[in-house]
Amino acid sequence: MPEPLVEMHGISKDFPGVHALVDCHFDLYPGEVHALVGENGAGKSTLMKVLSGVYRRDAGTIKVKGLPVNISTTRAAQRLGISMIHQELNLMPHLTVAQNIYIGREPQVVPSVLNEKALNDEAAKLFETLHLRLDPLKRVSSLAVAQHQMIEIAKALSFNSDVLIMDEPTAALTDTEIDELFRITRALRERGVGIVHISHRLQELKQISDRVTVMRDGHYVDTRPTADVSTDQIISMMVGRTIFEAVPEVPEHPSEEVVLEVRNLNRGRVIRDVSFRLRRGEIVGIAGLVGAGRTEVARAVFGADPFDSGEIFVKGTKVAIKSPSDAASHGIGYLSEDRKRYGLALGLDLETNLVLAAMRRFLGPLGVIRGALTRLAADRQVQNLAIKTPSLKQTVRNLSGGTQQKVVVGKWLTADTEILIFDEPTRGIDVGAKSEIYRLLNDLAREGKAIVMISSELPEILRMSHRVIVMCEGRVTGELTAGEATQEKIMTFATQRASAV
Repeated sequence: MPEPLVEMHGISKDFPGVHALVDCHFDLYPGEVHALVGENGAGKSTLMKVLSGVYRRDAGTIKVKGLPVNISTTRAAQRLGISMIHQELNLMPHLTVAQNIYIGREPQVVPSVLNEKALNDEAAKLFETLHLRLDPLKRVSSLAVAQHQMIEIAKALSFNSDVLIMDEPTAALTDTEIDELFRITRALRERGVGIVHISHRLQELKQISDRVTVMRDGHYVDTRPTADVSTDQIISMMVGRTIFEAVPEVPEHPSEEVVLEVRNLNRGRVIRDVSFRLRRGEIVGIAGLVGAGRTEVARAVFGADPFDSGEIFVKGTKVAIKSPSDAASHGIGYLSEDRKRYGLALGLDLETNLVLAAMRRFLGPLGVIRGALTRLAADRQVQNLAIKTPSLKQTVRNLSGGTQQKVVVGKWLTADTEILIFDEPTRGIDVGAKSEIYRLLNDLAREGKAIVMISSELPEILRMSHRVIVMCEGRVTGELTAGEATQEKIMTFATQRASAV
């Protein structure tokens, strides 16, 4: 057995309030494609960012080619032959292909004078060794996403990398483009490069990887030869934790009245022919992995982003929603996953935030806000939602995460919305606050509100939903009733490529 290129033992990493990695292990051999998988938030990218110098580890050891190392920066990692291609590609569109690859390392005729010919010749030689069909002189802005991916690979290998980490490299590629990426991956493997392939697309693993490591909730689970493990076994390892902290909290059966219907919604490649119905008093969970298109659908229905084609019906009537104000006028509220950025005016007080979405209702003659009415309306939501605050004049920035989430809910309830879209409703809040949000969702459903809940936490989806809609690559790939839904079934649909549907 050859000496490992990389050995990581006991790696831990904390962020404020979060144990991102706990005692994690990973190794990589020359000429190996090692897949790294897990649910959203499992710690895959964080572990590789530790290896590539983006983050410093809090505990544990790293060896490269048998020698202990301290990787404190990305430049230090590159000097050790470790390069990472991040999920969000980092190219400069106004520069040429060659300039992007060698930026900061350009050959020069004399100091500060670029040798353009030598730059382009070096890039051409690099492409030839990789059998890449790229023109060094082309501007990156004129190229397709798949070619951007190839440029990133060439850039990483221009550092003479022995270790290449690819984070979701196929997320934005077509089947043909994926085949080309895998051709290059196999060629690199034959040259002895060790490749880490982070992916949610489990079907790909059999095609390209030699071993697979599974992570869950920041912990190492297991490493297996890919040939010896089935997709179902990988999914079981990914989700193999206790499903519920308590019994499921799905409220009683909803009404049969359909209050929202989306038909054949499309927007580029991110939303593809999405249709679903939502009934009064129903909680519909939308599940899927990163890039599935869940948030994009929510923003399109709310009018925050335009869509190319499709129809939206509210209580059986077709409506035109071109802006959030249109959505609000039809009784639709959207609680963004980034509540601080899109849901709240952090510098304003609680009272103002609670009436913000319905401010016109409180305007008197000459556009003067009627303070007595805003105080009454805000106080009603504070009582209804049990919002903990010393006063209505408390600045929202100073409230806890769970309380801030309640304020966003209260804002839309003040606006008399009947359809509420919750995007990651418990992200960034503690367990106690989560339970309060769950109770609130159930109370709203019992009152007849219709709720769409987008969540990356499968236990949360299973705990709260009457029905579960699963998305992958912009499409709906499955729909399950509360009785049918399991973590394994949801993950199977969530990793089902569009071409397989």
